[in-house]
Amino acid sequence: MTDYKENLQNLVADLRIGLSLCTRLPVGPSEAVGEGDIASASWTFPIAGLLVGLVGTLVYWIAVRTNTAPQPAAALTLAAILLLTGAMHEDGLADTADGFGGKTRERKLEIMRDSRIGTFGACALAISLLLRWSTIADIAEPRFVATALISAHVAARACLPAFMYLVPPARADGLSGSAGQPPFPSVIAALLLGIVCLLFAFGPTGTVVTLLMLLLAALVLARLAIRQFGGQTGDVLGAMEQIAEIVVLVVAASRF
Repeated sequence: MTDYKENLQNLVADLRIGLSLCTRLPVGPSEAVGEGDIASASWTFPIAGLLVGLVGTLVYWIAVRTNTAPQPAAALTLAAILLLTGAMHEDGLADTADGFGGKTRERKLEIMRDSRIGTFGACALAISLLLRWSTIADIAEPRFVATALISAHVAARACLPAFMYLVPPARADGLSGSAGQPPFPSVIAALLLGIVCLLFAFGPTGTVVTLLMLLLAALVLARLAIRQFGGQTGDVLGAMEQIAEIVVLVVAASRF
C-alpha cells in the first residue's frame, strides 16, 4: 500500500512538472524542483501536448459553431495555444534561428540568450505561424482539425525526451543543462505515447511516413545544433517542437 501511494505521488509530481513546463498553468510543485526531476518527468510532455491540442480543438470548434470562417478560426486557435503555452517553443525557435547568425560558438550561444529578436528569428517565427495557420485552415473540418491538432502537439512533445537523451547539452547551465539527461524509460514512455496517438490519427502507413519525416527533421536539427552550438539547449528543444508540430500538421493536411 505504501509503494502504491508513493508511486501515485511520484506520478502526480511528474505531471505537475510537465504541465508547468509546457504550459502557463499554475500547477507546478510547491517545492523546488530537484536536479534531474525535469528529465525524469519528461515522459509527461506528450500529456501536456494532449491538453494543448484539446484547448486548440475547443477554440476551433467554438469559432466554427459561431459561423467563423476557417482562416480566422485557425488564427484564433493558434492565439489560444500561444496564450496557453506562453509561446515558449516559438521563442526557442526564434532564438535558435538568430543563433545561426553568430560567427563563433560562444557568440551564437550569447545571441540565443538575448531576449531581442533578430531577422532570422522573425523570419523563422513567421514561417512557423504561417505553416501552422495554413494547414489548420486547409483541413477546415472540425473533427479532422481536432485529430491534426492533438496528434501534432502530442507527437511533437514526444520527440523532446529522445532528443535530450541523444544530443548532449551545449552548456551546463540553462534549462536543458540543468534538466539533465532523461532516463531511458521516460524516453520510451514518451515515444510510445506519441506513436499511439499517431496510429489513432493516421493509421499504420501514415504513422510510418510521419515517423520517418520526424526522424529526418530531428537528425538534421541535431547535426546543426552540434556543429553550430556544441549541442542542444532549451531553445533548440523549442525549435524541435515547432518543426515536429509542423511536420505532423503538414501530413494531416495531406491526408484529410
